[in-house]
Amino acid sequence: MSKKKKIDKNKDKLVKSINNNIRSSVRKLNPILKGIVGKKVDIAIRDLQFSEKRITRDIRKTISSAVANAENNFQYDIDKLIVKEAYCGKKITMKRFRPRAKGRAAPILKPYSSVTIILSEIKKMERHGTKS
Repeated sequence: MSKKKKIDKNKDKLVKSINNNIRSSVRKLNPILKGIVGKKVDIAIRDLQFSEKRITRDIRKTISSAVANAENNFQYDIDKLIVKEAYCGKKITMKRFRPRAKGRAAPILKPYSSVTIILSEIKKMERHGTKS
């Protein structure tokens, strides 16, 4: 006997934006992305704006693209959007070589990454109990 699961059509619609070929390594991107997960979109953009890291500009553009997708494709309210997931993946690595002493060469590795930002809309929270 197999049980069929009911699929809710109006379940949580996710809005996604992918930025391929960001010129940075995954190791540098991960801490920044972990810092914005779970935050409201405007707070996440503000935090990235005041960060001193160079790569936050590209992440900010990806979040703005996801917000535009949410507004145009799903008619979501921008004020209710949160960053549900933010992760990065490894892409190609350009390999260059630098001449060194005694005719040797040292490699220079230039990694690329892809960043995926997934937004969702905050649902109305139901309150239980007497605490406010």
